[in-house]
Amino acid sequence: MARKTITIEHSEGIATITLNRPEKRNAISYELISELLDALEETKQSGAAALIITGAGKAFCSGMDLDDLAAITSRTPEENLKDSETMARLFRAIYEFPRPAIADVNGPAIAGGCGIATMCDFTLAAEGAKFGYTEVRIGFVPAIVSTFLIWQVGEKRARDLLLTGRIIGAAEAHRLGLVNEILPAAELLPRARALAGEIMQNSPTSVAATKALLLGYVREALDRQVAQAVMDNARIRTTHDFREGIASFLEKRTPNWREA
Repeated sequence: MARKTITIEHSEGIATITLNRPEKRNAISYELISELLDALEETKQSGAAALIITGAGKAFCSGMDLDDLAAITSRTPEENLKDSETMARLFRAIYEFPRPAIADVNGPAIAGGCGIATMCDFTLAAEGAKFGYTEVRIGFVPAIVSTFLIWQVGEKRARDLLLTGRIIGAAEAHRLGLVNEILPAAELLPRARALAGEIMQNSPTSVAATKALLLGYVREALDRQVAQAVMDNARIRTTHDFREGIASFLEKRTPNWREA
């Protein structure tokens, strides 16, 4: 199957999905979301024992594509809700992937890209990688990713990252628990493959059962929180601050916020 925004490589039982829009810093477009969802399902059915997700070029994923970002402000409420449901489905497809999933974060992972990077079981980062949930900077709300983040790093740290929208380096991301290991860029993919190989020495039945066990601890709360987050994600798109935030970001000017 020909794909425009991603590639898939299978080798020695490991599937490697590469976000492949280097000229756009692997920004998330509607097409990329669709192709990534298809690729995850294909990989799940392929018999691959482990999954690696990485980015082509110097970035892992820079967030939403500017053209698609500009188009969001003219979408209908029904389209906004569908978009939110699709993004939630993508995050859950990675988070709930039945086999070990490793993010190979070779560069900046921002907004939705940071979400993709941190949904995996393991997140390996290059020394120069950057992370940030920057949604509040453009009048958006990090609703869907927050449901996962609060489980991963705790409420206090999640409040810090989500309310400030600040961008952090790999070392701080490691300290906060978002990153498992930091490596020189040249060692990143070999280490991801070695880690996958280590896990693959274990019983595949036991590994799958352990992943299902861990997911079972949070599934009920996650279902409830994601459902609310989808509504919040769609709702914020109807506000003045969202439209102003997108416009000011695209026009490279200071936003004129309204008081909440």
